[in-house]
Amino acid sequence: MESEINAGAMNSEEVQDLSALAGMRLGEILVRLGAIHQEQIDEALELQKLRPKRLGEILLDLGYVEEDALMRALAAQFDLRYEPDLKAQVDPSLTTRVPISFIREYHMVPYRMNGTSCLVAVNDPMNLLPLDDLRQVLDMPVTPVLCRRDDIQYIIDRYFEQQSANADELLDAIALEDGEEGKVHTLDYAESDRDLLDLANEAPIIKLINLIISGAVRERASDIHLEPFEYNVRVRYRIDGVLYEKFTIPKSQQAAVVSRVKIMANLNIAEHRLPQDGRIKIRLSGKEIDIRVSIIPIAHGERVVMRILEKGNFLFSLEQLGMDNRDHKLMDKLIQSSHGIILVTGPTGSGKSTTLYAALQRVNSPDKNIITVEDPIEYLIPGISQIQVRPKIGLTFAAGLRSILRQDPDIILVGEIRDLETAEMAVQASLTGHLVFATLHTNDSSGAITRLINMGIEPFLVTSSTIAIQAQRLVRRICDHCKEPVVPKPETLLEVGVSPDDPRARVLYAGKGCDKCSGRGYYGRTGIFELLVMSPKIQEMVLRGADSNEVKREARREGMRTLREDGIEKALRGMTTIEEVLRVTREDVVEEALT
Repeated sequence: MESEINAGAMNSEEVQDLSALAGMRLGEILVRLGAIHQEQIDEALELQKLRPKRLGEILLDLGYVEEDALMRALAAQFDLRYEPDLKAQVDPSLTTRVPISFIREYHMVPYRMNGTSCLVAVNDPMNLLPLDDLRQVLDMPVTPVLCRRDDIQYIIDRYFEQQSANADELLDAIALEDGEEGKVHTLDYAESDRDLLDLANEAPIIKLINLIISGAVRERASDIHLEPFEYNVRVRYRIDGVLYEKFTIPKSQQAAVVSRVKIMANLNIAEHRLPQDGRIKIRLSGKEIDIRVSIIPIAHGERVVMRILEKGNFLFSLEQLGMDNRDHKLMDKLIQSSHGIILVTGPTGSGKSTTLYAALQRVNSPDKNIITVEDPIEYLIPGISQIQVRPKIGLTFAAGLRSILRQDPDIILVGEIRDLETAEMAVQASLTGHLVFATLHTNDSSGAITRLINMGIEPFLVTSSTIAIQAQRLVRRICDHCKEPVVPKPETLLEVGVSPDDPRARVLYAGKGCDKCSGRGYYGRTGIFELLVMSPKIQEMVLRGADSNEVKREARREGMRTLREDGIEKALRGMTTIEEVLRVTREDVVEEALT
């Protein structure tokens, strides 16, 4: 990463020169301040032709520049002040004088008085016209100050918490309401167009569900679990792949809570005996959120799981996924192939779709016709035609793939190979000159070969069509804000095959827990990978009926790093912990011990 721009690092001449940078192009400012190289600016400008985003956003997505450095450069460009520490200076009496709808729409927060003028945190220096409205609302002069988007979002979240009751207060209000037990308050037909933060004055059950959903999004949860038991309903969030209990809801409100979710998802509220699946589309802080809802009947009522998907454009590179240099270069070469199948395998929630989207973006160009068939479409990619599977009307993966082949595609993505028909069509497409990306549910890379053969694909078709198989998992990253060195136990190192004498293993790292990671010690996730290339030797082994363990041993001899080995390497580099690697690769430990 290039050196960050910060006031402490600048000499007096550089500080004096900042005023001379006003009005210059952003890329030129960043280069002159030493935050980035011109080659990186040129690459981002080329990407900008394909992605309708501003240059600064693309540079952030690519990881070429830190937000702090970008903010300082923008402040210099527009001759504004930059405030790197907004959270500690906010005056709630100013914030609450402005409607939440205004703050959310324009991402502007009045936060502190400076003499007779009110300082206003803004994130977009190109959109300062709403300041005139804010000046009238506050009835005083206002001064824009550039701040990080996350800092402003933090203030918005705090605003919502101040304007809405917390979960405990809501539950108390629900319990005290006369005659309201079990009653669900529906909203008008335009509810889907209203922001969740605007619904703070609705009935308690509605407010409770809104609070559960907004809290999950704020904590970066991927799933919400509402689980009924004999005396209460437990609410849990899955954050970075691990479930955390948040609070419980009284048993008396179970029916109302489940019915409210059903209404939001357009499901049958009178059906309690059969499983149901639906979708909820909401707006939260101006962002569109898509929620997949699954409801099943269990012993103590109906269990609800909501999968949260934040809609929008997607911009990840293969480097950002966490691949090491060897696997990244190999994958980059493989996805340039003219034909064949590249499989990505792993359990649900292991980042398979994210990897394939990154690969598609790498090969996406005006001279390529790329079509996907997915369930669901998780991210929209400009320049790529994406089909949503709809089994109820007969649009399955196989039917979609059959239609795609009549659309003259160069590259095809199959969201999941679930049955023999889809597998046969994917193989046929690869043998007729198409590059096919697909996912498959297996535990490791070599197991995908066995899975295809067990589905009914002939071994000679598997070897002639498949060019590579990548297995992957997600491990939690150590929180950078509370990361500290730890001395590992020798027995722990030996358990994962690392010698205690290895210099890199003398000191590892762990997170002690802080406000940013909510005391968990982890923040965000990265991938661990196992990339198997279908070499001539492995093709020969598959054709003579070798099992997956034999294939895996040969792949390791040819240089493949297993999931566990890749995870341990990331632990030695201080990205994650050995305990986290063992958590997601425990089956590999058992398997290797048996073999």
